[in-house]
Amino acid sequence: MTHTTTRPAPAQSRVTPSAHGIRKVVVANRGEIACRIMRTCRAMGIATVAVYSDADLRARHVREADEAIRIGPAPAGESYLSIPALLAAAQRTGADALHPGYGFLSERAELAIACCDAGITFIGPRPETISQMGSKSAARRLMAAAGVPVVPGYDGDAQSDAALTAAARRIGFPLLVKASAGGGGRGMRIVREPRELAEALMAARREAQAAFGDGTLLLEKLIAEPRHIEFQIFGDTQGNLIHLGERECSIQRRHQKLIEETPSPALDPELRAQMAEAALTVGRQLAYSNAGTVELILTPERQFYFLEVNTRLQVEHPVTELVTGLDLVRWQMLIAEGRPLPLRQDEVVWQGHAIEARLYAEDPASDFLPASGPVALWREPFGEGLRVDAGITSGDEVTIHYDPLLAKVSAHAPTRDEAIRQLDAALAHTTLLGVRSNGDYLRRVLTHPEHLAGRLSTAFLAAHDAELRRPAPVADGLADDWLAALIVALTRQQATPMPAAWRNNLNGPLRQSFSPLAFQPDTGYSAGTSPLAVDLTPEGPETYRAVMLDGVLAHEAHVVIVAQDGPDLTLVVDGHQMSVTALEVARHEWWVRARGQTTVLRWRSPLPAAEASMQSAGALTAPMPGQIIRVLVKEGDTVHAGDPLLVLGAMKMEHTIRAPHAGIVRLHYQTGDQVPAAAILLDVTPAG
Repeated sequence: MTHTTTRPAPAQSRVTPSAHGIRKVVVANRGEIACRIMRTCRAMGIATVAVYSDADLRARHVREADEAIRIGPAPAGESYLSIPALLAAAQRTGADALHPGYGFLSERAELAIACCDAGITFIGPRPETISQMGSKSAARRLMAAAGVPVVPGYDGDAQSDAALTAAARRIGFPLLVKASAGGGGRGMRIVREPRELAEALMAARREAQAAFGDGTLLLEKLIAEPRHIEFQIFGDTQGNLIHLGERECSIQRRHQKLIEETPSPALDPELRAQMAEAALTVGRQLAYSNAGTVELILTPERQFYFLEVNTRLQVEHPVTELVTGLDLVRWQMLIAEGRPLPLRQDEVVWQGHAIEARLYAEDPASDFLPASGPVALWREPFGEGLRVDAGITSGDEVTIHYDPLLAKVSAHAPTRDEAIRQLDAALAHTTLLGVRSNGDYLRRVLTHPEHLAGRLSTAFLAAHDAELRRPAPVADGLADDWLAALIVALTRQQATPMPAAWRNNLNGPLRQSFSPLAFQPDTGYSAGTSPLAVDLTPEGPETYRAVMLDGVLAHEAHVVIVAQDGPDLTLVVDGHQMSVTALEVARHEWWVRARGQTTVLRWRSPLPAAEASMQSAGALTAPMPGQIIRVLVKEGDTVHAGDPLLVLGAMKMEHTIRAPHAGIVRLHYQTGDQVPAAAILLDVTPAG
């Protein structure tokens, strides 16, 4: 990849580069990207200012900054999306620059202009460029005029439902409804049939308005099973422009990337050169400066199309840094200071293969609903070729207010197979207890035969959904992981009062049962596996005889606890030694990490729950804490099975609650109400 290009110097910009070097930066973001930017700032001797909402007072990015300024209450619209609050933070601390990170205001030209007007260096592209690419519709028109192929679709100014419906008929189904502003999969819906269009337009427009302050939509023909490939470009204020190679981002769920890698296993040198030249053409059209990403899709027939330009640093930039050895945030800083690009195109060297996995607070077993709560224990993997970008530490709180991305784990090795193996091992050694995550799911994706073979598309996760959500089978008929988890919970509970575990013979067996959560067992622990029960009999100091009942089968094991250090134990089960980490996160709720898998065990009282006895069969509960975005029915309405009833929002996502059967609606909440998890939102009583 040796493309070299120059272009005319950009037109006069309202953003003036820092003449004497940046001294102090406001990092106008949160979470892992704020921590990552601060890491480069420390290395460059640049002071940092964190900003935080009330929900983030004790967040990691606040602790890692040199200074921190409160910018408002928890809702992003009143804090992280407030330009006046960000500028006030810079002025109060004497900061001379601002880095927007990604998300929030990173692609809003208003922020760049406001920084210039306040005499603050904006670390990013010129506001003119952000404005041009801030509208995907305008970007499509500009690139089509430059000869860059674009996906067939509609990007017009007429935005009424009637106009969009007419355009959809011309394009044909299936198609994609997209927010013209922003990214990250927000305001995006697949429409496979005409009857789905009205609801998709309404939901996409509402989500786009909430996330980006702009409800403008565009339509694109849905390309069947494409690959998503993007090129990192960099330009300076002297007119130089280069690319730093591609990233494959085809592993996506709900249009949100989960796994990214470079180089793409799909590209040969000829196709890579063609796509790189298209990316540079896009950059030249924009007289681009600072970091940008040109996103393309590649069809199974190897035809590529322009999608959009992200005028910011990308979430997946670490894989580019790993194969090039470059610090892209440092490059952003230098260009913002008015310096030229550190390298020419022919000086960029790519080595090996890098792959990244995004760790989200979400529950794959519950349709990937966002999760929240306290981080009881966070431990990062370490080793040669590994990199972790995290925004959490033990004791932090994952709230419902922001994106559920917690951390990114990346691996770099000479070959793709080695990099995947390293990343899988790194995820196995990543410990997150207290908040459900997709960590174990990511491991199943990485090691799936089709992923290992490089046969990828944006439909990959949907095509393999059933097998990817299913935990790995138990080896040799004996669930050592489950047995270890049971033993840890039971032995530690012996010292605490526990109604179902009370016994007057301390040397007699202690029995507890474990059943699938879906069965709502009336006693014992609950775990996501087949029904189990364990008899645990002390035989000596830290030595036990365990009998695990799995349905009608009984497995007997001799167990020794050989070491314990805080939450970490070393167990020997029939001569098989293993390390186990276990914490009681809530009363009688144990989180256990053993052999790279997380198990959650919850003891249930044999007494009937009062709430359960009062709950009607048609009660629909909140699957997560959040806010009622919209109630779609009225008290007393008659609905049919599958009808949308209300929309619940949390962590920048929307979840539609639908009728499980036909019946009459009784409401318990209204639009704007905050609801806890498991709250009864409404009842659908069967008619008659």
